[in-house]
Amino acid sequence: MLKKVFAAALVATALPLSWTAPAAAAPAWPARPIKFVVPYPAGGPLDTVARAIGDKLKDSLGQPVIVENRPGAGGNLGADYVAKQAPDGYTIVMGAVATHAINPTLFSKLPYDPVKDFAPITLVADVPNVLLMHPGKAAELHINNVRDLVEYARKHPGKLDYASGGNGSAGHLSGELFKSMAHVSMVHIPYNGAAPAELSVLSGQTDVIFDNLASASANIKAGKLKAFAVTTAARAAAFPELPTIAEAGKGLGLEGFDISTWFGVLAPARTPREIVERLNHDIVAILKTDDMKAMLARIGAQPAPTTPEQFGALIQRELKKYGQVVKVSGAKVD
Repeated sequence: MLKKVFAAALVATALPLSWTAPAAAAPAWPARPIKFVVPYPAGGPLDTVARAIGDKLKDSLGQPVIVENRPGAGGNLGADYVAKQAPDGYTIVMGAVATHAINPTLFSKLPYDPVKDFAPITLVADVPNVLLMHPGKAAELHINNVRDLVEYARKHPGKLDYASGGNGSAGHLSGELFKSMAHVSMVHIPYNGAAPAELSVLSGQTDVIFDNLASASANIKAGKLKAFAVTTAARAAAFPELPTIAEAGKGLGLEGFDISTWFGVLAPARTPREIVERLNHDIVAILKTDDMKAMLARIGAQPAPTTPEQFGALIQRELKKYGQVVKVSGAKVD
């Protein structure tokens, strides 16, 4: 009897030694604030939209979303910072056509790979550019539309010039694509920023500009700039009467013309799929709200939510398109 009791006691004392407590469950995401990097200065359209999205995300995620501006090198510094962060869902970036489609060809050395180093979440919006001319110059040369402009430029190669916010800017590349597709010659006049470029057209110093629709809308409405067409594949909701360049340039080689300033949310590569899908779900829902649509409309942007796969495919297409345009233009920053 004593032997049985002793054996039972040995078993009882041995059990705690062999039993292992279950591993602590990983904390549910998100368990702390999320950093939303904007690779451009505060106060710009991407910054404004990121802050609006962040304010709404904090309600759905239950954690603060802190917008952090990391400008520099055409957006490369901020994009590179996010590319090198841990893929844990706590750092995201508002990428743009510059950081993920133009700069890879424009800069001879890019510190990140726009495809391999990121996990696309969703496209947020695109902002059409618009083809504009000084009204006095347009009247003087009898140019009333895209067809007139192309025909004049073909008959008078190099006589027209177009302003842009600098080499490699969206306005510059829009002009180069237009020249290439329409087979015309116009002289590029780069300025240090979009504002002085637009001012040069307003003052009559330059003839034509492919300007951001949000920036140009007030002067279009005031009759200070003559708008011919938008650069996107679809007409702009803010100016539905304006044709697209592809529509207005039908038969002139401009079919398929499509350039816009787009931006969207990305995370570091290898971010868990469930986190990407959650962010996609919540941001897409935000973009469909009436107040977000109204806010985007005020800056001339159009909401364009996508799946992660659709956004990734867009980046691939845009990389190829802008790679060719940048090479044709000869633009280089470094």
